Amino acid sequence: MENPGLCLTPFQRRYLLKSLETDLRAEYRRRIEIMLLFDAGESQAQICEALGCSQETGRYWIMIAQIGQAHKWSDRLMGRPKTVNEQYLARLKELVSHSPRLVGYSFYHWTAQWLSKHLAKELGIQVSSCHINRLLKEMGLSTRPKGNTTKQETLHQKDFSIAYRA
Repeated sequence: MENPGLCLTPFQRRYLLKSLETDLRAEYRRRIEIMLLFDAGESQAQICEALGCSQETGRYWIMIAQIGQAHKWSDRLMGRPKTVNEQYLARLKELVSHSPRLVGYSFYHWTAQWLSKHLAKELGIQVSSCHINRLLKEMGLSTRPKGNTTKQETLHQKDFSIAYRA
């Protein structure tokens, strides 16, 4: 019979020990070790010192073990989520290259805020307008209309346009 631990069930303990036998990133391995060491009676301070992790990390994974969620050690992804992918960048480039009217808006020029809103609705990826401007700059693009040296403006009305000089 296995020694009863402080917070893990025998099944959880076996599952975590079996998971340690696989090829894991160091951060995932540390999560499992934190929970196993706590279950074996080590204090948070002892665990953090032994594994070289922060108090916050130790506290978080100890709490996960205490609430019976030790099996979810791999559910929380590592690092900052990557929100912008190649599909997002391609669509951003396509949108900024065409009038917003082509996708149903009443205005003539994109703003970073409207690009952000539209892409969030279309692709489900929320990015700030500041980040949109940063991405556009990296691609050599901008939401600002190109300056017209002849100072000619065009009024658009329904299916025709009227040009005049200012």
